[in-house]
Amino acid sequence: MILFMTITNLTPRQQLASGRLPLRFFNLFAGLSLYALAMAMIIRAQLGVDPWDVLHLGIANHVPLSLGTIIILVGALVLLAWIPLRQWPGLGTIANTLYLGIALDFFLRFLPSINGLGWQILTLAVAILINGLGGALYIGSHFGPGPRDGLMTGLHLRTGLSLRLIRTALELSVLGIGWLLGGPVGLGTVAYAVLIGPATQLFVARTSVRLPQQQ
Repeated sequence: MILFMTITNLTPRQQLASGRLPLRFFNLFAGLSLYALAMAMIIRAQLGVDPWDVLHLGIANHVPLSLGTIIILVGALVLLAWIPLRQWPGLGTIANTLYLGIALDFFLRFLPSINGLGWQILTLAVAILINGLGGALYIGSHFGPGPRDGLMTGLHLRTGLSLRLIRTALELSVLGIGWLLGGPVGLGTVAYAVLIGPATQLFVARTSVRLPQQQ
């Protein structure tokens, strides 16, 4: 798959020494901003959200914190799980953990709720495409995985189990916990699970920054 052909596994020092930093930093934060915008659109569409946001919104039902703050705190807790897996966070990992929640709170402040099934479905579809573009820009900046993806790959490396099995187990677990906490599960949850992979792959080859050693 094109998606995995473009992923690099660089240490933080290698990330800084790999060149094309201005473009890569731009893509990193543009990607995270688009990702946050898409998350806000999916939430406002009110048709269900992706499994991790089911968990985040479920927690938000029980604690007096903004959704962005909850995402930051959950990301930090997931990073703690990297320690026994001997995973090293990259610059993009830290940016993902801190910036994504801040950007999401910003977009939620200005985006209204979407009403009418037709508009809701259209918003959901556009949001998944934007999410795919944002994810592709983030991946192609070569600054390391986000905390949740890093947990998945770390478990894969330590257990030898397939990535598909680990991702399925993780996402079903957070989906179940989030649903029990009152997080929204619906059409959007299923649509996201089915379409986000193809949407990301659509953009990743076109947006990935070629590092000098890849020329």
